[in-house]
Amino acid sequence: MSTLRGGSGNTLTIAGRAYRSRLMVGTGKYKSFEETALALEESGAELITVALRRISLNRGKGESLLDFIDPKRYALLPNTAGCYTVEDAVLTAQLAREALGTKLVKLEVIGDPQTLFPDVRGTLRAAEILIKDGFDVLPYTSDDPIICKELEAIGCPAVMPLAAPIGSGLGIRNPYNLQIILETIRVPVIVDAGVGTASDVAVAMELGCDGVLLNTAIAGATDPILMARAMRHAVEAGRAAYEAGRIPRKLYANASSPIEGVVRSGA
Repeated sequence: MSTLRGGSGNTLTIAGRAYRSRLMVGTGKYKSFEETALALEESGAELITVALRRISLNRGKGESLLDFIDPKRYALLPNTAGCYTVEDAVLTAQLAREALGTKLVKLEVIGDPQTLFPDVRGTLRAAEILIKDGFDVLPYTSDDPIICKELEAIGCPAVMPLAAPIGSGLGIRNPYNLQIILETIRVPVIVDAGVGTASDVAVAMELGCDGVLLNTAIAGATDPILMARAMRHAVEAGRAAYEAGRIPRKLYANASSPIEGVVRSGA
């Protein structure tokens, strides 16, 4: 059951820390830092990703994304976006820990520049190195139940299988693999990459996923602020529907007003 992994309701626990929101959002691709801040506010997210290679850590020398993020309100999840080797990913994570003071990292080891699919073998190796170095590793990975199980076994406090290629907006392409992952591991399952709109997020949550991480679906929307609000509601509604328990699917109709026991006229 998903409630064994990530808690109940809107509370999600990862690596011993509880978050009131099950939505995690990225901070890239927005038109301005001001728009980023407004979208974060509307999303209700508490855990937000930052790409170390794309932000300025040198305060006082021009505006930085970090100037628009309240550290008392948001927990930072640095990621190793843009890393194609184990060595680059490990070094980037270590730099992020020194710069941002967190041992939490979203691990990305990219295997192909066109699809941005993960290098799963490289991800496993990098995760092992970082976990031994004291990191709490949240790995971006394929929707392969075997790989997710291996990542859990080496000590990852959550796994982050993709729904579809990064930034594609295709939604969940393989719900059956996600169902197998949900049935076979006990750490939180966070859908990462590929969702395009609120209905995609609701589907992920209704399947029993413990959370969703997204960026492009909000930042690339015509109205990012409104889309951020929609995503927040979708996560909450999808999780509530999962916990409520949907009715079984049936081929034929099932009257909502049964006639059994009704006295018919003329009887």
